[in-house]
Amino acid sequence: MKLIDVHPADGVAGKSTEDVMLGYQQLVRGAITRGKFRDSLEHPKAMSSGQVTRVDVSLPDAYHTFRRGHRIMVQVQSSWFPLFDRNPQTFVDIYQATAGDFRRATHRVCHSSTIELSVLLAMDISSDQAR
Repeated sequence: MKLIDVHPADGVAGKSTEDVMLGYQQLVRGAITRGKFRDSLEHPKAMSSGQVTRVDVSLPDAYHTFRRGHRIMVQVQSSWFPLFDRNPQTFVDIYQATAGDFRRATHRVCHSSTIELSVLLAMDISSDQAR
């Protein structure tokens, strides 16, 4: 899972240093939770095809400011290769996987998914107004 700060796609070129970042997607935090370890690291459990399965992913804290006009993007994916090893999509020990163990897979994130973010409001000391 990735938490991304999406910079605005519109602006006036040459007006600020921010303009070179138009539309840029800045990674704020990312974490990997293997589905088979969703309940326990000691007792991996396979997922069942076609069955909705709850998976909780915790991202490390980040002190990041999403500036006005920016959007928050969350990406859920089954691979972050080449940063991390490929997921064979089969219930095997990844480090012992052979070429035949790797399968194509389709993943769905259910519409009832919940994303919780903690928000700190910054105070403008000169005017005592939250921004």
